Amino acid sequence: MSSTSRNFALMFLRPRCATALTPLSWLSRSHSATMPLKAKILNPVLRRQAMEMSTKASDTIEIKEEPGDDPNDVLFGSHYGVRTIELNRLNKMNALDSSMARKIILRLKEWEYSELANIIIIGGAHIKDADPGTSYTAGSRRKLFRKAFCAGGDVAAIVRGNASGPDGQASSKAYFGLEYRLDQLIATYPKPYVAYMDGITMGGGVGLSVHAPFRIATENTIFSMPETSIGFFPDVGGSFFLPRLEGYIGTYLALTSNQLNGVNAFYTGIATHYIDSSSLPGLTARLGELEFRDYHTLPERNSIIDATIEEFGSGIPHNERMLIAGELRQAIDRCFRHNRVEDIIDALEHERTSPVGEWASKTKETLLERSPTSLKVTLKQMRLGRKWDVSETFQREYIIASRFMTLPDFATGVSARLIDKPPTKPRWNPSRIEEVQDTTVDQYFHMEGEMKLSLLGGGSYKEYPAQMGLPTESEVKTAVEQGMETGQTANRLRGMVVNQILRDKRGKLGVKEKVEEVLDRKCGVDDKGHLIWKDEP
Repeated sequence: MSSTSRNFALMFLRPRCATALTPLSWLSRSHSATMPLKAKILNPVLRRQAMEMSTKASDTIEIKEEPGDDPNDVLFGSHYGVRTIELNRLNKMNALDSSMARKIILRLKEWEYSELANIIIIGGAHIKDADPGTSYTAGSRRKLFRKAFCAGGDVAAIVRGNASGPDGQASSKAYFGLEYRLDQLIATYPKPYVAYMDGITMGGGVGLSVHAPFRIATENTIFSMPETSIGFFPDVGGSFFLPRLEGYIGTYLALTSNQLNGVNAFYTGIATHYIDSSSLPGLTARLGELEFRDYHTLPERNSIIDATIEEFGSGIPHNERMLIAGELRQAIDRCFRHNRVEDIIDALEHERTSPVGEWASKTKETLLERSPTSLKVTLKQMRLGRKWDVSETFQREYIIASRFMTLPDFATGVSARLIDKPPTKPRWNPSRIEEVQDTTVDQYFHMEGEMKLSLLGGGSYKEYPAQMGLPTESEVKTAVEQGMETGQTANRLRGMVVNQILRDKRGKLGVKEKVEEVLDRKCGVDDKGHLIWKDEP
């Protein structure tokens, strides 16, 4: 390690980080070991690979645990080559706060240069059985026993802090800076990082998982970016990953805040794998047993891990279907391709007489319940974010978040939805979409004169470097167009395309269903009986 890197590493002061005290639901504690405070330096080959993506952040960044941090809100473990991060804030459904973010950053920086740490796994603690000596109210029982990976950032605490005055607002801004630094570190991390999205995965929990090369959904997964419902915007890198989902699925999810279960998070590309939660302990143990050669590159290591995860796939539940497919997917692309919220709402109104008319009516009603300012800022975010690189994304989102802190809708939305008991209907200001001026929206995206957020991870990219999920529509289109040159009949070519992509993806779970849906939606048959590709929505 160079003197510069060593001096930077010393800025990450860690007086204490707890190792796991209670059994993980996805890792048998009998196989874990307490980790050393300081890790060994990587051998020269791996150290060089890590240094290529290591931090280039300012030496002035200092991250350390602070007085009052909960020592047990994140638990860390070790199983051979695996290092585990367990979110352990059960009474808040593992909602991410500054204390947790600091601990995770410190461990990730330590493991970055450890020759003993091969794979990072993050998951959430769950309560399986009630403590017989504890009495629970109905509300606390529902909260504690509903599985959560991470239900978001602790926005209720942020709103309470903002209400206390300038110091509270400065603390809120510091929280977002810390959270976005952590998310960017994960997005550029030089070692394999696996996220178990086993439970509620919303907001801040999405930031901890969606930028990972391996994102595992289960039957417990509930995915959502709910920010427009609380007067905010889809942050934690939402500007990057949502516009890169196929078609206009990302814009649809961003504006509506609609939820997806595990199967559909997998089919839409939010998750890269789907396995039953009962297989997670076995998968963790198996990943810990993997051995990599010093000369294995990161893509080669990822390929080995991908094949290992696939070994634990037990199939898609027979009663689960692909929801964003067929006519619904076509309608989403038709409606959410527009660049004005007003035009999206008009398009939904036009769809009311179509086969998806009920969906269109409900979606229009949902949008009219959201913060008008959030809707317009989010739509512009989706269009601009497609052009940003991943590191630029977090720097720009930091400015946008800071501006939301000074306006009323965020406090209004969080108070109405999350603080008031029972929840109330937010009173947005402005209250109507047409009252939000374009000049107001533009102000959220002005960077001139603003201090850029200094980041912890080195390197950047405009497309995710690891593609471990289901095949994309562009891959299916390429296979179809190549097959069209052979002159095969439509049915025969469809079979050839499915089989070819299955081979390319090594028989990956869900490939057949995904490819067949794309073929049904995007292909037709010409007058000679040949398959043709249709580019229109």
